[in-house]
Amino acid sequence: MTLLLAGDIGGTKTILRLVEVSNSSELHNIYEESYQSGDFPDLVPMVQQFLVKANIPSHPEKACFAIAGPVVNNTAKLTNLVWFLDTERLAQELSIPLISLINDFAAVGYGIFGLTKQDLFTLQAGKHQPEAPIAIIGAGTGLGQGFLIKQGNQYQVFPSEGGHADFAPRNELEFQLLKYLLDKHDIQRVSVERVVSGQGVVAIYQFLRDRKLAIESPEIAQVVRTWEQQAGQAEKTVDPGAAIGKAAVQGSDRLSEQTLQLFIDAYGAEAGNLALKLLPYGGLYIAGGIAPKVLPLIENSNFLLNFSQKGRMRPLLEEIPVHIILNPQVGLIGAALCAARL
Repeated sequence: MTLLLAGDIGGTKTILRLVEVSNSSELHNIYEESYQSGDFPDLVPMVQQFLVKANIPSHPEKACFAIAGPVVNNTAKLTNLVWFLDTERLAQELSIPLISLINDFAAVGYGIFGLTKQDLFTLQAGKHQPEAPIAIIGAGTGLGQGFLIKQGNQYQVFPSEGGHADFAPRNELEFQLLKYLLDKHDIQRVSVERVVSGQGVVAIYQFLRDRKLAIESPEIAQVVRTWEQQAGQAEKTVDPGAAIGKAAVQGSDRLSEQTLQLFIDAYGAEAGNLALKLLPYGGLYIAGGIAPKVLPLIENSNFLLNFSQKGRMRPLLEEIPVHIILNPQVGLIGAALCAARL
């Protein structure tokens, strides 16, 4: 048995997990803890505290940490923390011989192979091809995109910055949204991430509200106004995106329902754009925190219509398997699987 340490390192929260790998390459979770990232000056004292509390007889031989930010030359600087991580320093100070840092969305790519059927909701069965590429897209705080290519008996994960490609409106309402965002932020272009993400949910709500396309409810209006008044502050006391999504699922606020309808239409269209570029007959996986929370809306929406509505290419896209990842710890699972491969 080989002992591994896996970590999902976020600007707000960090989850650490000890995992044993059997000779048959099966992973067995041993111990797990969550920490507030800002309570520690660096990852090292957090891991040291974690290992003491775990009280295990042996020491991890390998470790992989999924980072909420770019990883360059085995180093990473977290977006919302003062931490600067370097694999050589971490290996020396933690006495773990093999350590890897990977982008958190790349960890999702690895994590796909540790999911069960219960961790997935299939939107479109398609026609799975085992040797074909796999695509991942996920709206959360931002919009992550990536892909996997099979090399020998394993897949290699490739991150992407596709979320920063241009938002492509397809109808009059979306063209109005584009102009609204250009004028509101005084910018020259709008990325698809500005629309298909948590911040995009709020932006769409503000657009529909300001265009008076639906009446606000007092409850959601108060949450959004509070958030707008806290603009520029490091910490917000409310989460308007979550409130809008919850109200839309419950059907308690018409403006929120219209917001999620436009959001899901744009999400499906962008997923289709990614699928066109990769033809991922190995599957397109929808990750991120938003999709599972609004699953009933996606299931009963035009997501798949917008996904496949690509002119003559429609028959191709209708054969691509499309799955929503329900397990929020897919990144942590991916970090463990990546550590096992070191």
